[in-house]
Amino acid sequence: MRLAAAASTTTTIGTPSLFPPYTTTRSSTLAYLPVSSTSPPPTTCIFSLPITPISGRKKLLLRAQNLDCESEEQLIVDQMDLKKEFPELNKNLYPSIEPYSTGFLKVSDLHTIYWEQSGNPNGHPVVFLHGGPGGGTSPNNRRFFDPGFYRIILLDQRGAGKSKPHACLEENTTWDLVGDIERLREHLEIPEWQVFGGSWGSTLALAYSISHPDKVTGIILRGIFLLRKKEIDWFYEGGAAAIFPDAWEPFRDMIPENERKCFVEAYHKRLNSDDLETQYAAARAWTKWEMMTAHLLPDEENIKRGDVDDFSLAFARIENHYFTNKGFFSSDSFLLDNVEKIKHIKTTIVQGRYDVCCPMMSAWDLHKAWPEAEFIVVPDAGHSANEPGIAAELVAANEKLKNILKGVC
Repeated sequence: MRLAAAASTTTTIGTPSLFPPYTTTRSSTLAYLPVSSTSPPPTTCIFSLPITPISGRKKLLLRAQNLDCESEEQLIVDQMDLKKEFPELNKNLYPSIEPYSTGFLKVSDLHTIYWEQSGNPNGHPVVFLHGGPGGGTSPNNRRFFDPGFYRIILLDQRGAGKSKPHACLEENTTWDLVGDIERLREHLEIPEWQVFGGSWGSTLALAYSISHPDKVTGIILRGIFLLRKKEIDWFYEGGAAAIFPDAWEPFRDMIPENERKCFVEAYHKRLNSDDLETQYAAARAWTKWEMMTAHLLPDEENIKRGDVDDFSLAFARIENHYFTNKGFFSSDSFLLDNVEKIKHIKTTIVQGRYDVCCPMMSAWDLHKAWPEAEFIVVPDAGHSANEPGIAAELVAANEKLKNILKGVC
């Protein structure tokens, strides 16, 4: 059996006239397409329909325009069988559930991380990597996954959420976190798992998968953050202020004019002050700036999180620590430079068109470096995973991987 060559399709879905067309770029390999031994070798084709893997038992109607051929080939389809084989994907968040087990794992002499499991104890394992860094997990994170199919693992990274010590920066680097994820996988006796991460969670998901590609069955990424200088400068040195000047001014005004050449450095000084009240004031300003820009439309409940001192202190201190240290990567383009190691892993990238925190340029750069991954742009969304359009696509992405694992498609 020969396999047809890789191809890429772009699907445009109608949306309200207020927004540009909903465009999803899907890149995949047309696998398991039987070609008789007497047929000439397949050549690259542009398909006018989205590409769908085809089992040996079914036939799919595809009108393929062969770039090197004078005629079109047509495969006959049994549409009823096709509908049964490729069911419509659920895009709704699953109902809230409670963990069936929780625990703390000591990962160093200093740090202990919180973890929990929910869903199906015998299901396919998926690990959720939260954002920030320093953001911690929340019960709503469990709702992206089918609890009847997935064994859902959440963990609070070092210094975040319920992990101890709170807001601690010592022994807290990207590579410490990558090691912690592996320790947890081994502790839970999981041979391999699906990886899911958004914002900083996408950074960590990429770093972990690049380090341990043999342990990853699939990847879902949202709000791509590659932790490059231009991304940090955009959000913290005045770029995003052009869109949110009202939210920017309180963040800016916390810092005296003579220290405004580098806001990340100026905040670093205050977030590491010997005076706890100075830390809290800086943490509130830092956190509110991000909370006020994370949604396409303001989310008052999210913004209020900036007033919660325990949350904002961990969020701001750990974020600033990582950004000051350039993510602890050996080069500015480390993640893009190492994508080759994970190109074989089934992956979906979901990006809000109007994401101000992690602007689409990063997702686009990742897409260009990794065309094999499915790339979905949500036209009416900002940064947050809780934006309706983004949440829908994240659930659907998990459903696709679930169906592949179940052998449905």
